[in-house]
Amino acid sequence: MKLISKVFFCTTLLWNFLSPALAQTTTGQNQKSYSNREILVVGNPKSPNFSPLPGAEKEAVSIAKLFHTQALVGDAATETAVVQRLTQARIIHLATHVLPEAGVIVLAPSAQDDGLLTAEEIQELHLKADLVVLSGERTALGKITGDGVIGVARSLMAAGATNIIGTLWSVSEQSTAKFMMEFYRQLQKTGDVAGALRQASLKMKQENPNSRDWAAFTLIGSPK
Repeated sequence: MKLISKVFFCTTLLWNFLSPALAQTTTGQNQKSYSNREILVVGNPKSPNFSPLPGAEKEAVSIAKLFHTQALVGDAATETAVVQRLTQARIIHLATHVLPEAGVIVLAPSAQDDGLLTAEEIQELHLKADLVVLSGERTALGKITGDGVIGVARSLMAAGATNIIGTLWSVSEQSTAKFMMEFYRQLQKTGDVAGALRQASLKMKQENPNSRDWAAFTLIGSPK
């Protein structure tokens, strides 16, 4: 808890100093509307080598309803199906296992793929996403190398994604789902990714002072 408190303290200072700058990275998204085809929501892909995430599936279905679209869940969330839609999506929400050190997003396997979307495969995509949300455990982390931290978030940015939201530590499925729903409600109001993340954090803080359940969510932005 001491480590988490220190991280939260540093995060709070960063928000105070950087929120205006971060907001500038998303100013162009204000009042932007998206078609159903531009929203990709994935939850609880069925994989034989990973535990099921029923909470992530409920989260995905709820978020999809907010955007009046259909979530890809369970067996339907294959690597092939997801990749086919990734390059067309402007908002991407992935509620699944992520292996930060290996740089892998876990999806459902099919006859055409192994269900493991690797960092190398991600970098070969041509994304136009304004936002990618990695809703899972420690999804903002990666492997420290001589070239810096290499992980899924960095690969998504290299592929063209503008903003990525990930987590710094594990958060319960229930708390994650609640946070994400509040975040997307705020995002629909303003179109401001940084502002929506901050407002969701403040709302969760009011309801639950335990920073472990809401301070883990972080934004990595790349203005275009």
